[in-house]
Amino acid sequence: MSKIIVGLDIGTTKIACFVGQMNEHGKIEILSMGKTDSLGVTRGMVSNIDKTILSIRGAVAEAEERIEGELKINSVNVGIAGQHIKSIQHRGILTRTNLENEIAQLDIDRLVDDMYKMAMPPGEQIITVLPQEYIIDNEQGIKDPIGMSGVRLEANFHIITGNVGASMNIHKCVERAGLKVKNIILEPIASADSVLTEEEKEAGVVLVDIGGGTTDVAIFHEGIIRHTAVIPFGGNVITEDIKEGCTIMKRKAEMVKQQFGSAVASESQENVVVSIPGLKGRPAREITLRNLSSIIQARMEEIIELVHFEIKNSGFEKKLIGGIVVTGGGSQLDHTTQLFEYVTGMDTRIGYPTEHLANTNNETIKSPMYATGIGLVLKGFEDMRRSSASKPADTGAVTTHSEKTRGSFFDSIVRKSKDWFAEED
Repeated sequence: MSKIIVGLDIGTTKIACFVGQMNEHGKIEILSMGKTDSLGVTRGMVSNIDKTILSIRGAVAEAEERIEGELKINSVNVGIAGQHIKSIQHRGILTRTNLENEIAQLDIDRLVDDMYKMAMPPGEQIITVLPQEYIIDNEQGIKDPIGMSGVRLEANFHIITGNVGASMNIHKCVERAGLKVKNIILEPIASADSVLTEEEKEAGVVLVDIGGGTTDVAIFHEGIIRHTAVIPFGGNVITEDIKEGCTIMKRKAEMVKQQFGSAVASESQENVVVSIPGLKGRPAREITLRNLSSIIQARMEEIIELVHFEIKNSGFEKKLIGGIVVTGGGSQLDHTTQLFEYVTGMDTRIGYPTEHLANTNNETIKSPMYATGIGLVLKGFEDMRRSSASKPADTGAVTTHSEKTRGSFFDSIVRKSKDWFAEED
């Protein structure tokens, strides 16, 4: 059997596990998936360790059961999100002493490694360092400097930081569920891998992933990630608004939202009434589709305006030819694209996570709500290809970019988690 990669999406509403394999044509197939309700996560952050562990075990067990033959899932790529995630821009400089040698991967690795040594505020740590473009002896706009000559190598970096405790809690839950964390990946970057085309990234595009607890934003231009943000609102706040506005149970509010909800009130019929069963011995609640959609539209407009603020804040608003791609569970509301286009004035489409997958007859995985989980699998294969490409066949002495990432942030999380386990034992 060829190499298997597993993605674990620990979300606010669901925990989903995806098992992927590369076929003989170099395309990635999703072999299996498992999904459980997420009982211990709030707005992308773990709020109850034990409940999260149970949910992870349930999702992984379901994924294992659906695969023909024996398969034991041992290691996973895990997504991280939450309102604690921040991004900063920074420039790194490396002065080379050996001018006879061309710029090599080792030089880039040294430059990236220096970024991980930046001083951060207490409680925060660098999660990912993403090179954007390189400058060699003041010559700008270089995307791949390997093989070139020069003394002064500079790079603009997009640096993503997060709360150390939030990352350690995720790692702790996965370890206690009997799994090994292979890598921790920012969720909007994973989602972008699964729904965006290379042409869109080159033209300039905004990815908006509306999840249960958060809305993730990633902006690309000229094939480079330029801006990331996590907005602390998602589909759950819309459900809460329906629950409060209609005075019904949260479970029924979610059901009504999924079956009858629309993001544009004027598109709903005013004279159609939805009857929601009341509690035992109490009369049913009734609401018109127009009023239901008015509740949804008010909150969706608030989320879209926050997204629009991030687009303007990035400085790329006028350069995004590809417009907006909306994915995640929240994108499944009727007329979502129309509301995005009305508020932002930008072309919008729904993103489905099959952009880079082999053809599949499984309609379930084509849902936008699985964009992050499938993206984690794709990201795992991408890291694997990068590692094999940059490691010499004879010695294996060169440390790859992803390995350096694990050597700083990732290994510190592992080390601290092991200390926790030792204290509890």
